[in-house]
Amino acid sequence: MIPYGRQDISEQDIDAVTQVLKSDWLTQGQAGPRFEQAMAGYCGAEHAVAVSNATAALHIACLALDLGPGDILWTVPNTFVASANCALYCGASVDFVDIDPRTYNMSVTALTEKLAQASTQGRLPKIVIPVHFAGQSCEMTEIRSLANRYGFRIIEDASHAVGGEYLGRKIGAAQLSDMAIFSFHPVKIITTGEGGMILASDRGLAERLGYLRTHGIVRPVQRDPIDARRSNEDRYGPWMYEQVELGFNYRMTDIQAALGASQIDRLDAFVARRRELAARYDALLAKLPVICPWQHPDTNSAWHLYVIRLRRNEIKHSRRQVFEALRAAGIGVNVHYIPVHTQPYYQRLGFSVGMFPEAESYYQDAITLPLFSKMTDAEQDAVVAALTKILA
Repeated sequence: MIPYGRQDISEQDIDAVTQVLKSDWLTQGQAGPRFEQAMAGYCGAEHAVAVSNATAALHIACLALDLGPGDILWTVPNTFVASANCALYCGASVDFVDIDPRTYNMSVTALTEKLAQASTQGRLPKIVIPVHFAGQSCEMTEIRSLANRYGFRIIEDASHAVGGEYLGRKIGAAQLSDMAIFSFHPVKIITTGEGGMILASDRGLAERLGYLRTHGIVRPVQRDPIDARRSNEDRYGPWMYEQVELGFNYRMTDIQAALGASQIDRLDAFVARRRELAARYDALLAKLPVICPWQHPDTNSAWHLYVIRLRRNEIKHSRRQVFEALRAAGIGVNVHYIPVHTQPYYQRLGFSVGMFPEAESYYQDAITLPLFSKMTDAEQDAVVAALTKILA
């Protein structure tokens, strides 16, 4: 089976992890800060905070912006459920903005119209989470302009997009947002096994994220809660810590961080190969009854996913038949994503089919083809040959 995604682990990666395993620090050592510094430097961000996974990153990013009961967060239906669930973790409400029919990212037109309506109703979002689907950036300049006008905060869900670019800058610089989120799941561009990272330009936000991931605890402290009458020498002992708010254990281990830092050395090579494969798919699929991914001229995708849409009026088979035939032929296709608002949990919250027609229309046609940095031309040829045979 040719999988839709696969990690690329080198001997250098294994050596980096082995060094940590032989050290005294498997967690809370120096590998985490080194990984953060490397990623911040790569993206051109001021600050980076590594966490256990991207869902944890989304959660504490929302908390750092004081999202809570009575607040509303907007994201897109064409995403994994975590992009919406993070609002509910904070006790806030969630709503969705439909997608652009070409990029499958948040539609700026739909966002503009929804904001104007929400403004008249007094129901503006506190946070908007644009999702850089498949590795292609959303139109962040326009979204930033709307944020300035309507006063909402922006968290970029860039889980698919490490190594991608927008207007010539690396995604993750967080210059047009408050924060950007990366995922390091094994099918992503680089991996730490599980893991995530938050990049921010504001030092205060980064500091708060740092203690939200660690039980809400800070060091060093300014007082001894037991006995404030003691001398400074006694009160400010090196063992002291303070819990300043309710935080979580969302730390990344040194084992994971060492793997991530090693993988950064090959990040550009990973993305370059993915771009080669995407361009090759474009050429090989040109004569088939499918729609290949369209790329906005302001973006340079990291190509986490290569998603085609079937021209269903030109083929005899349903999407399910094509999907199952590809799987039977050893091609590990997938579908990204089932619109979040159609999930049973969200339907119980009042959402229903028909509310976001572009996302629903996209979903009915979409199939994710295999794409990963170690994919060979021969494997890609096999994918295209199987698809060609089935569609014929």
